[in-house]
Amino acid sequence: MTDKELVLSESAIAQRVQELGQMITRDYAGRSLVVVGILKGAFIFMADLVRHIDLPLEIDFVRVASYGAGTTSGELRFTKDIEVAVAGRDVLLVEDIVDTGRTVAFLRDIITCHEPSSLRICALIDKKERRDVPCWVDYVGFDVHEGFLVGYGLDCAEQYRNLAAVYHLRGR
Repeated sequence: MTDKELVLSESAIAQRVQELGQMITRDYAGRSLVVVGILKGAFIFMADLVRHIDLPLEIDFVRVASYGAGTTSGELRFTKDIEVAVAGRDVLLVEDIVDTGRTVAFLRDIITCHEPSSLRICALIDKKERRDVPCWVDYVGFDVHEGFLVGYGLDCAEQYRNLAAVYHLRGR
């Protein structure tokens, strides 16, 4: 049995998500926004986040497979593109965790081809310990320095996504 250690409590996450929503609302005041979530991990974070963004917005999703059932990054496979027209519009890409940076950099290039007027990144967790591709996260929920994290959308072999808090999975 793998041990879990609490890293981010449910209440800390809720407070920070509300703060991020307020920041995004302020930064995009008077404009509409296309919020694009990265499946599967970002779906819980994004659902909570958009409820705190007080702007007209549209929601869409992209999907990039990189982990599969394992715990180490493999080759990136783009499996779902955005369906909402984003040319000339403000786009916010929402990710659960930026780790190596490869997924966010890959998607930034793809979305840029759709010619948005702006593209910013929002991540619940920015974890730089394994960063191997330079990338900038515009809105960061939490900086976490190390550990294999699960919960609040983050998984290990498709398990633990449903946990309300974020935990370090020991023994990984």
